[in-house]
Amino acid sequence: MRPKTLLNVGIALACVGLAACERPVSYSADVRPILESSCISCHANANEGQAASGFAVDDYESLMKGTKFGKVVVPGSSMSSTLYLVVAQKTDPQIQMPPHHYDSLAQGRGVPLPDDKVELIGTWIDQGAKNN
Repeated sequence: MRPKTLLNVGIALACVGLAACERPVSYSADVRPILESSCISCHANANEGQAASGFAVDDYESLMKGTKFGKVVVPGSSMSSTLYLVVAQKTDPQIQMPPHHYDSLAQGRGVPLPDDKVELIGTWIDQGAKNN
């Protein structure tokens, strides 16, 4: 085998190895607690967020159902999932969640999720958004 081919094979194996070593993220142990602490006060029980969008996070089925505009989780692709994009601040500030644009902060509402929680949500989605 040529040295360049060996290098490419080595890089490919290292990438596969790293992906295989990533710990599975659990909906019940990892994602649900984030949703309960940061989202459920608006997105459950017909509160403001649920009334406006139809989006509820009080259980897995509601989360996966999405909003009245469509699904917010695309299993296997965080970058195609609105849920990830809004919590990762990759959207217009007016729709980032939890709401933390100037108007919301002035009203004493929401702050951005810490990066580690955003990444847990993204990893969970990338791993298939399983009900585990």
